[in-house]
Amino acid sequence: MPFLDRGIPAAVAERLAVPLAQALEHDQSVSSVLDRLLRGVAVAGGAYSVYPVASVEVGDKTFAQATEQVIHEYAADGKAIILGRAAAVVLRDDPRALRVRLDGPRERRLAQAMRIQKIDRETAERRMHETDRAREAYLKHFYDADVHDAGLYHLVIDSTVIALDACVELIAFTAGQPSRA
Repeated sequence: MPFLDRGIPAAVAERLAVPLAQALEHDQSVSSVLDRLLRGVAVAGGAYSVYPVASVEVGDKTFAQATEQVIHEYAADGKAIILGRAAAVVLRDDPRALRVRLDGPRERRLAQAMRIQKIDRETAERRMHETDRAREAYLKHFYDADVHDAGLYHLVIDSTVIALDACVELIAFTAGQPSRA
């Protein structure tokens, strides 16, 4: 089964007839839009609040729409694994899509990231913070959705206490079950 992650920007670039480098720029950790969105994050009493950004380039919305179209096309035959890019929201009405979120408590996610990626704590914290904030901002901005809404997923797995191989088996088993419609 195809695993679609970095292949999505290539398809988006082709669809929009732009250089791959431009599509990758827009896709990096979903960061083009998110860099601007995160500039709207204000620190208040140690809590972070995301405020609307006054201007987001028209191109950003175009890239998001093209990404949605690519996700729908890849999902059309029901035989693809699509990582990120708000696919849980984009495919929420597709009964063939099994929407899964791997999660866990912050400290255990940090320990797991350090172990798997062979990185120090500071790097793991920075990456996790950037990735989590980017994902949250992207879903909020384009879909007014909350990444923590369990209703977006059929399956939420704490992959910090369940072995990754077991997570894969659980997902594969669940995907093989009758329709989730």
